[in-house]
Amino acid sequence: MQSCSVIDKVQTQAQLQTNPHNHHKRIGLYGGTFNPIHNAHLFFADQVGHALSLDRVDFLPDAKPPHVDHKSSIDPQLRLQMLQLAIADNPFLGIEQAELARGGVSYTYDTIKELLDKHPDTEYYFIIGGDMVDYLEKWYRIADLIRLPRFHFVGIHRQGAKNETKYPVIWVDVPTVDFSSTNIRQRIKNDQSIKYMVPDAVREFIEEHQLYRE
Repeated sequence: MQSCSVIDKVQTQAQLQTNPHNHHKRIGLYGGTFNPIHNAHLFFADQVGHALSLDRVDFLPDAKPPHVDHKSSIDPQLRLQMLQLAIADNPFLGIEQAELARGGVSYTYDTIKELLDKHPDTEYYFIIGGDMVDYLEKWYRIADLIRLPRFHFVGIHRQGAKNETKYPVIWVDVPTVDFSSTNIRQRIKNDQSIKYMVPDAVREFIEEHQLYRE
């Protein structure tokens, strides 16, 4: 398994910052369906971004993820609106709409290749949970993806996952938050409270549009 600790990475970032020839922006990308975005997503993005001294972390909502039942995800524009509400008060967080604009099934290789070509001054740090790290061997064009320049995987340790891989991953330890979008959708369906699980603006949006009731 190839990986490095947060401390090692922070030291590496300090070396990059002192190199006058390095002018790359360091942007985190947190991909997902965000159906809906919730406070654990925001917490993880903020924690990883600051641990690695990134310039910003962008949420990367997918159009049609290849690994889930497409029917379970609501309209991408509704998910995007909830993301916009969720990060409105945090300038450290942003949204990258490349996959929504492209449409169709979202493959990380295609997205990263597109972004690297479009932004030659940017280095990308792709954030995934340990459960997804376990699954990397099955990702579309994974061998080509890890060879792309200015691209790094960042793994968040997850309870219940192996949290290991033969591919290079920068590991970050973040306190466990034990709820998911699936939990939230089920709670809404059962008329249970989701307060403090999602930002208030997102909760109000869900109520206004009567989302996840079916």
